[in-house]
Amino acid sequence: MSIRPILLHPDPRLKTVAKPVAVIDEAVRRLAKDMLDTMYDAPGIGLAAPQVGVLSRLIVMDCVKDDQEPPRPLVLVNPEILWRSEETAPYEEGCLSIPEHFADVVRPREVEVKWTDLDGHDQQERFAGLWAVCVQHEIDHLNGKLFIDYLGPIKRGVITRKMEKLKRDLARDGHPQKGHEAARL
Repeated sequence: MSIRPILLHPDPRLKTVAKPVAVIDEAVRRLAKDMLDTMYDAPGIGLAAPQVGVLSRLIVMDCVKDDQEPPRPLVLVNPEILWRSEETAPYEEGCLSIPEHFADVVRPREVEVKWTDLDGHDQQERFAGLWAVCVQHEIDHLNGKLFIDYLGPIKRGVITRKMEKLKRDLARDGHPQKGHEAARL
């Protein structure tokens, strides 16, 4: 198990558009495994490669919340939203890169996504509910967009200033940027 540090907002890498994965090789598979380990350890339900400092179009997610159900870890390489429902719904989102901050974001209720899996096969699935929220949130990360970008400038500014203070405090106290227990996505 290899846990990677999660970047905290503000960080310019979180606002950078990630590049497509050209070849699915052992390095990409190792990154995906590390990202799943990091996501589960945080704990969270989704993680994008830019959040661990890798500017590649790769996300991982597992939105199974019921302990009675088996986990369903998904690795999506070069994911792309093909269709969005007209019906939208608000959902209180959080982010492993913005711990302890949550806000309602309105997104399409369902999305159709295509991606490549780690074996190089094309996949396509329609996601609804929490899965739809998560996949849209993580694809936003690949496009340099954070959930706070959906908020008004005042609320976004307040959260950014609080995050800047948190980063200063962590640096001063010598703590690594890990352990965002309250974050969700």
